[in-house]
Amino acid sequence: MAGTLDDDAITTHLKELPDWSRAGDEIRRELTAPSFLAGIDLVVEVARAAEEADHHPDIDIRWRTVTFALSTHSAGGLTVKDFDLARRIDRIATEHAAQ
Repeated sequence: MAGTLDDDAITTHLKELPDWSRAGDEIRRELTAPSFLAGIDLVVEVARAAEEADHHPDIDIRWRTVTFALSTHSAGGLTVKDFDLARRIDRIATEHAAQ
């Protein structure tokens, strides 16, 4: 099991992820898709990446707005796994924006 990160480590990781913010023991990013179906396509691709990583975000879909929240529940807080998946979500979001 991955160990939780302290506040300094979390702050350092968040500096590399400017679209993410901390909310307690999770990090969050909200994206606005050009259409509802584009948002669903984004979610599907993130779901595949999450399966590969064996680390699954909480996902909230509100029409074109998709919010991803990451926390390592089994560790009781934020771990490197959360930031690794956040980077992967950022890459996927960038690819979707270019389409």
